[in-house]
Amino acid sequence: MRRTVLVLSAAALALTACSTPTTNGTSTPTSGGTNPSPSKSTSPAPEVPKVNKPIDLAQIKQAPCNALTEAQAKELLGPTTETAGQPDGAAGPACRWSVPSTTRPRVNVIFSKTPDGGTASVYKAKGGAYEFVEPLEPIDGYPLTAYGAKDERPSGKCSVALGASDTETIDIALELSEANIGKKEPCAIAREAAIRVLATVRGGN
Repeated sequence: MRRTVLVLSAAALALTACSTPTTNGTSTPTSGGTNPSPSKSTSPAPEVPKVNKPIDLAQIKQAPCNALTEAQAKELLGPTTETAGQPDGAAGPACRWSVPSTTRPRVNVIFSKTPDGGTASVYKAKGGAYEFVEPLEPIDGYPLTAYGAKDERPSGKCSVALGASDTETIDIALELSEANIGKKEPCAIAREAAIRVLATVRGGN
């Protein structure tokens, strides 16, 4: 599977207000992937939202840790964060942000090596590779979909696929800190991470 999950920890998120982009949430990268490898399709299903302003991801794939600025990572995870890049990751170029000496919270951002079929591939995998597929509120016109082999929100985890074009997505895996499980909504925090990633990738920061 090509997509990975950004995991934001609840502990970091608890430090800030959940409704604001600066929530102290942390994500842990969960391995997953919105696009099931064998059954991916680049033909969008009728209900799949189109991306009117495609984003070229070629440059960011060369330096995946540029997907979040230092300030953005601190907003999500707290004042102390560490970064680990995987430019040659099995699922594609990726980067993980976490809090030193903790397993949660953490955030993972993963870019596919090649076009992964876009949001359509996530929708088509519902009932197959993914038991859990739920559209979230788009970000400035870019579709965002929560997905997973199962619904892991009760355990503080959420993976989302951000449609950068009709054929490519950016995967973000989030895991809340132990302290925030049941207090913060993980997919809402994953969306906050996606907002920041999109701003950075588009050159908004």
